[in-house]
Amino acid sequence: MNTWKAAGHVLLAVAVVALSTPAPVSAKPKHGRRVLERPLTYRLYATREGLVGSTTSSGHRITERDHFVALPSTKTVSPKGKGAFTVRVCRTDGTRCEYAPVWDVGPWNEHDDYWNPADRRAKFASLPQGVPEAQAAYQDGFNGGKDERGRTVRNPAGLDLADGTFWDGLGLKGSSYVDVTFLWTGDSPATAVVTGGAPLVVRTSASDDAPPAGLAAVGAQVPIECSVSDGATHWNRIGPGHYVPEADLRADTAVPSC
Repeated sequence: MNTWKAAGHVLLAVAVVALSTPAPVSAKPKHGRRVLERPLTYRLYATREGLVGSTTSSGHRITERDHFVALPSTKTVSPKGKGAFTVRVCRTDGTRCEYAPVWDVGPWNEHDDYWNPADRRAKFASLPQGVPEAQAAYQDGFNGGKDERGRTVRNPAGLDLADGTFWDGLGLKGSSYVDVTFLWTGDSPATAVVTGGAPLVVRTSASDDAPPAGLAAVGAQVPIECSVSDGATHWNRIGPGHYVPEADLRADTAVPSC
């Protein structure tokens, strides 16, 4: 299913910028340990998907205040209920983030895997890596200002956010630029799936009393950097300053200590 937005958003003329340059995995161990690849991160314009009651490309029926994202490529839709493709979406001030699975296709295009380099990008290979076709069409008149189906692009959106991700995870009030990390493009000592029946609160440190840093959606597949204990609870660090209880994750391998 594809989601396309109407005009009327307040738009910012901000170019997409890469916030991190991926460090390739070293072929040789450094001091006996493999150098890990960092996932790609880009600043992108996000819109709210809505469409409660509709069905996503993965077969998921959208509920009120749901938690997932849509990207404009059929290549990166996770199977229903799973998070093989998961992103970390953060406010540009870094105060709130959500780890959310990709369960839908959109906005605007269906074959615009803009996070891939030109030799792997399905379409629009002439654009810089990290620049959505909709962004280039809206801001620079690329492709005559139209999407892959010939429709006039009315905003520069590179992803859609489900209502719960938009409102509860990030606390957004309207369409906005966000920092998006494509977690499957990186490497980590371990990965895990978020379990339970509701999004998991992410804390700024390994303590139940630590301030919240956002949410991790059920089904999201998150990286685990290391594990730490506060004496009562085992915690896993899943990102910079992001901690969740180990008991709420299903890890795929042993986790090193922080």
